Amino acid sequence: MTTTAQQPLNSGFGAASTAEEVIKGIDLTGKLAIVTGGYSGIGLETARVLRAAGAEIVVPARDVERARTALQAVPGAEVEYLDLLDPASIDTFAEKFLATGRPLHLLVNNAGIMATPLARDARGYEAQFAINHLGHFQLTTRLWPALVAARGARVVVLSSRGIRFGGVDFDDLNFEHRTYEPFLAYGQSKTANALFAVEVDRRGKEQGIRAFAVHPGLIIDTGLVKHIDPAMLQAAGALDSAGEPIRDPERQMKTVQQGAATTVWAATSPRLDGLGGVYCENVDIAPLVTPENEAAWATGDTIPGVLPRAVDPEAAARLWDVSERLTA
Repeated sequence: MTTTAQQPLNSGFGAASTAEEVIKGIDLTGKLAIVTGGYSGIGLETARVLRAAGAEIVVPARDVERARTALQAVPGAEVEYLDLLDPASIDTFAEKFLATGRPLHLLVNNAGIMATPLARDARGYEAQFAINHLGHFQLTTRLWPALVAARGARVVVLSSRGIRFGGVDFDDLNFEHRTYEPFLAYGQSKTANALFAVEVDRRGKEQGIRAFAVHPGLIIDTGLVKHIDPAMLQAAGALDSAGEPIRDPERQMKTVQQGAATTVWAATSPRLDGLGGVYCENVDIAPLVTPENEAAWATGDTIPGVLPRAVDPEAAARLWDVSERLTA
């Protein structure tokens, strides 16, 4: 197995840094950003902060009215219909955007679901893999001409420490032959997100497109955990006895403002110029998890790092080929 160059930069920020802090002094006037899921949770905070720095914002949304209501806090943000489970809607969104002739400087693949009961899209694909990875794969590849036109674009893909729950099973992506387990499927989709950033970067860097995967942290109050039993979250130390979120950034338990920080940093930081294809967390490039500390990393939350399998270029290239076939 080969891996990407996961070398921390000592960015000067950390687990408790907020999105507003990491973007301070950066002017995005004349830039355009698309943020999927940009109307709730860390997606909304990402859109708000990018807009405040001067960027034009487009938010694709399945629930357009809900998105417009939420985005009243982001003056000037555009909302367009898109359902990541509906390939036709992805193509329609991309075609409409490309027809405007506008370059796309920042694509933030933020939307996602977590540990849901078994569901499938119309093609029979498992829903977590379909929404978290395949929908964003299709969106990114369809928008490729606009990314090239930016002459310096970044793609940010929301992954997760959930990569620890499972890698990509190329022999049974859709749980047709193995027992479905919500967290195993989530882990597969989040590993796919990390691998996708590796291959986007490899294919795009000669055209000025760089890509980064990010782990935002565990942000309880975003709706992402709605399918998880609160008792499980309490047992994991994420909720207190009253059912309120525990904030402890060093254990990845963050506010929405802290959770959006690594996304915004990956999208905008000059420190990342000339870099890409890496997995980031706590507002820095994460180190590789070594074999000797993998057990401690997997069972805790304080050791930073990314598993080698999630940044393996060979697996990333294979996933791209499979995803092309599945979305064709």
